[in-house]
Amino acid sequence: MGLNRTAFLAAGVVILFFVSVLLGSYTVTVPDFFTIVFNHLTGGPRIPGASFIVMENKLPRAVIGTMIGLAFGLAGALFQTMLRNPLASPDIIGISYGASAAAVVAIVIFGASGAVVSGAALVGALAVAGLIYAISSGGIRGGGRGNAAGNRLVLAGVGIAAALHAVVNFLMTRADIRTAADALVWLNGSLNSANWDRAGILFLALAVLLPAVGVIAGPLRILELGDDTAAGLGIRVNAARLALVIIAVTLAAVATAAAGPVSFVAFLAGPIARRFTGKASLPASALVGAVIVLAADFLAANLAPLVLDGTVLPVGVITGALGAPFLLWLLVTNNRKDA
Repeated sequence: MGLNRTAFLAAGVVILFFVSVLLGSYTVTVPDFFTIVFNHLTGGPRIPGASFIVMENKLPRAVIGTMIGLAFGLAGALFQTMLRNPLASPDIIGISYGASAAAVVAIVIFGASGAVVSGAALVGALAVAGLIYAISSGGIRGGGRGNAAGNRLVLAGVGIAAALHAVVNFLMTRADIRTAADALVWLNGSLNSANWDRAGILFLALAVLLPAVGVIAGPLRILELGDDTAAGLGIRVNAARLALVIIAVTLAAVATAAAGPVSFVAFLAGPIARRFTGKASLPASALVGAVIVLAADFLAANLAPLVLDGTVLPVGVITGALGAPFLLWLLVTNNRKDA
């Protein structure tokens, strides 16, 4: 049953991918789409207008949206499963804010743009993740029972995120209007600047990280049984947990570097996948992440302008609107269970 539902999610990703490319403010027929792609790859004649829109706008946007959805979904599921805490996602524990703060520093202070901003975001996310891990390492490496280790990491991350939020707000108040507008678009998470260069870099990163997730998935399942049981089964608990943290952080960091901190995707994907398939599943979480990003971006780019008098929203605005009530619902249901 779980496998069938995962296949259903995969089909949903494929459908939403083609909906994003073929439909919207500019529609493309299926035969024209395959003709455009084939001619682009073989150097054949281009369809005026349509070839540029598909190959330079719609297709790279859908490709990057799919890949960042997979990366965010996996990153959130790895954190939540490893720490047995539904709040332990990159959005909540400050890793995304590390990327945001570094990117805003690059934009506002150094006037950076493009790949430099993405690189700064990647470095910022990794640096903040290292700081959070160092602060909470006593609880994590000490083999805290239940949710103790996860709670320690979440609290450390929330505290650091609050400090970074203050830094971002300060820099925004010191920036001129145009620079602040550029930074604000990035902070909300957007696929508007999607291009093939970013898609290529993200593809190479995932080509390394996804096999690493497959290798670490076995120890992760054993770690769910508890540190003592895992150690008794021959798992080097501290090394396995550190490897999981590095892989999860890097997944979130490369996705954030490609499109900005698309909020709540990593947080939403794992719990939704668990409820849909009936069990914790990394592939299902990754696919749910892709579904969320593709659906939210289609709404933001094509349906929101009809309601908001032509305004195109960043994808992060839509995912944030979905994630906030889900977070409140999760907190309420957890409180009821604890009562």
